[in-house]
Amino acid sequence: MTQSSIHESETRPLVLVIDDSIDVHRLLQARLRSEPLELVQATSGEAGLELARDRTPAIVLLDLDMPEMDGFEVLRALKDDPRTLHLPVIVLSGLQSPHDKVTAFDLGAVDYVTKPFDLTELKVRVRSALRVHQLLDMLAKRAQVDGLTGLYNRAHFDQRWPEAIATAKRHGRPLSIAMLDVDHFKSINDTYGHPAGDAVLQEVAEIVQNSSRASDIACRYGGEEFVIVMPDTSPEEAQVLCDRIRTTLEQTNWLKHPERTVTCCLGVAGCDGGEGPDSDEWLSKADQALYRAKTTGRNRVETTRLDGPQLAQTA
Repeated sequence: MTQSSIHESETRPLVLVIDDSIDVHRLLQARLRSEPLELVQATSGEAGLELARDRTPAIVLLDLDMPEMDGFEVLRALKDDPRTLHLPVIVLSGLQSPHDKVTAFDLGAVDYVTKPFDLTELKVRVRSALRVHQLLDMLAKRAQVDGLTGLYNRAHFDQRWPEAIATAKRHGRPLSIAMLDVDHFKSINDTYGHPAGDAVLQEVAEIVQNSSRASDIACRYGGEEFVIVMPDTSPEEAQVLCDRIRTTLEQTNWLKHPERTVTCCLGVAGCDGGEGPDSDEWLSKADQALYRAKTTGRNRVETTRLDGPQLAQTA
């Protein structure tokens, strides 16, 4: 598996326009139609902030002069929120005073375009901001990829797991997490050597990746442990996916040691309605389920429901 295999299929970058003027939205929609991007629109600061948190756009085009919540307040809120802190913001404003421009840049804007704007110039500025965003995004992703397996690494998990819980609780959606541990991994290294152990980890990673959906977050947690974050997934659905991973690994034939069957244990913790403990306790419940799988025979899936009766286990 290569590092690029973890990334989502290429899509057009998302550009969020926050402006109270419907005419501006129509103009941008018409004039930017030929650009390789997708526009999403908000007509108020509050709606724009919600979209920025939910959709994570590549850049934001922000009007300053809006009722109720003006652009300065929106910009300040974007930069105060860890989820949107790094979003590049281009200000589109009829305010032309040096003070307004200085304030916008001090609050974190990357560019300032005054209205009425020249559309050709705006296109160039948007393209430039998108190029910078794509380069920084590529560097950030590479820093969060495990070099051996091509899955995301522990640093990426530590960032995304609290975000997944916050999203599930905010919208009342199901969420499950699974921890996976390769059974008797040390004996594989001791018997066949570390290259064989590395091959096992790479194959496990490929099975996990192929079994997961595009919305799932599969990471190498450390050593022979992996973790899978499954948004919009009930504990029952997560258990089915994990048992598919378990059986696929059990049935894998190994060219360099065909006599050896490799198995794994998985511990799942999840709930249906977005309620549940904080990120550390939730992860601890999954780890406890994994421990039960290890101590009750291995090659098992143990599942903990956080909001109801426990599920039947699989082995």
